[in-house]
Amino acid sequence: MTAPIADNMGRFAPVVEGRDRRGDLILVCDHAANAFPAPWGDLGLSDDQRRAHIAWDPGALGLMRGLAARMDAACVHATVSRLIYDCNRAPDMAGAMPARSEVHDIPGNAAISPEDRLARTRAVYQPFHAALHDLIADRIALGRRPAIITVHSFTPVYHGVARAVEFGVIHDADPALAQSIVAEARARTRLNTDLNAPYSAADDVTHTLRLQATPYGLSNAMLEIRNDLIATPEAEASMADTLAPVLSAALARLKEA
Repeated sequence: MTAPIADNMGRFAPVVEGRDRRGDLILVCDHAANAFPAPWGDLGLSDDQRRAHIAWDPGALGLMRGLAARMDAACVHATVSRLIYDCNRAPDMAGAMPARSEVHDIPGNAAISPEDRLARTRAVYQPFHAALHDLIADRIALGRRPAIITVHSFTPVYHGVARAVEFGVIHDADPALAQSIVAEARARTRLNTDLNAPYSAADDVTHTLRLQATPYGLSNAMLEIRNDLIATPEAEASMADTLAPVLSAALARLKEA
């Protein structure tokens, strides 16, 4: 991934791809990048920490792009590490700029002033959500009501405990699309699939859906794929081949309901 460059106001815009694609689906990758640009630098983290899951969702960007290509969908992704600002967290949430992630202290986030929080919010969070909102509003104005699906990955082991689930689907207020995806995944794949795993909305992981999809009544869901299953470009492509028919069938289910 190319290192992000701020505009003349210090804002890091997300990347929007396939704006003119015809599919009625928008895919989002909040945690696509592990870039640590100036003015924040490495936040006091080692190279290994900056490559680890605490900094981003490995494999999620490639999978999202693979799904977008197969489903003729537009997609949006962040360009800086979620440790600088997690775009799936509101500005008043501790997890937006965490001082600790899993077992790792984040020195550069240990004592952020209100002014620094505001600067990061303006630089990363606001441009990301403005661009996504603009894309959604354009589709709605054209009479096309897109489903919104966010794409994430998770670690096989968390705090020393192995996770058996391979594919989790999470919902916020509206469970319909998530339930439909789970049903189709269980029918069409061999993935160990579960609803609201390894997290749920109770863990404050559905901010983007709540902010962008719920106010318009758009169908939405959050995908979580275990990252050892998408650890190479070839694995990302294979998973996209597996999940694109699942998502297409789930969306068709909703239209028929």
